[in-house]
Amino acid sequence: MSARHFLSLMDFTPDELLSVIRRGIELKDLRNRGVLFEPLKNRVLGMIFEKSSTRTRLSFEAGMIQLGGQAIFLSPRDTQLGRGEPIGDCAIVMSRMLDAVMIRTFAHSTLTEFAANSRVPVINGLSDDLHPCQLLADMQTFLEHRGAIQGKTVAWIGDGNNMCNSYIEAAIQFDFQLRIACPAEYEPNPEFLAKAGDRVQIFREPKDAVQGAHLVSTDVWTSMGQEEETARRLALFAPYQVTRELLDLAAPDALFMHCLPAHRGEEISLDLLDDPRSVAWDQAENRLHAQKALLEFLVEPAYHHA
Repeated sequence: MSARHFLSLMDFTPDELLSVIRRGIELKDLRNRGVLFEPLKNRVLGMIFEKSSTRTRLSFEAGMIQLGGQAIFLSPRDTQLGRGEPIGDCAIVMSRMLDAVMIRTFAHSTLTEFAANSRVPVINGLSDDLHPCQLLADMQTFLEHRGAIQGKTVAWIGDGNNMCNSYIEAAIQFDFQLRIACPAEYEPNPEFLAKAGDRVQIFREPKDAVQGAHLVSTDVWTSMGQEEETARRLALFAPYQVTRELLDLAAPDALFMHCLPAHRGEEISLDLLDDPRSVAWDQAENRLHAQKALLEFLVEPAYHHA
């Protein structure tokens, strides 16, 4: 299978990642100027959701339509990957009918197995391990507001979850320093930390992590599938709330990001998204533009070689 996949930021070279993000900015400009640009006319994206979604579904579906193609939404009720039909068989059949497949799932192995059997590009729309499409949007947002992130310092506050893992990979690929503040038993996966070496430092105190940081990012304390842990997490993570006072310790030109949905009064203070340093709304919109650039990058070459 020769198709290129995007299951992780590590699937692209640093140069490819930068070109996708720059392209996202160009496509955003085209859309803002009302220019019709349809390089993926008659291309079809299949979207498999095992986890619910707002931004991922909207951005991929609207993105394909804007690029002249179409997207087919398969809800958890419509598809039960691996229930009855092996994932590999699903991939063989679906990839004969589609031009690309986006999967939002629990186990990362679902993605790798699907991709291994797919003749078309497979995109990770979020797994329990990683959320690379969100990082494309985050990196595009930083570039738009502050220029290159290379050599800068980023602080991640809260759970060492899939978003945190993708930030670790971003630190490697985009060449920045990452400081993670999290409770002891919620550190990110050691495999990701090992890959990053001295680019990543772990802290217990949020104020130590944000000191002089150019970007501060967080996420909800309880992710999908962890609902039964909510009460325990609320107590444990309480000292990790990002507030305006915490941001004051960061660099004077620091930005704040949150991949949304946000729980105001939990991982962020009630007023944080209204702070001028917050770029969460631009960040959310950029999912659309960054993913359009990704789709163009992955699907168009396949079309030309067909």
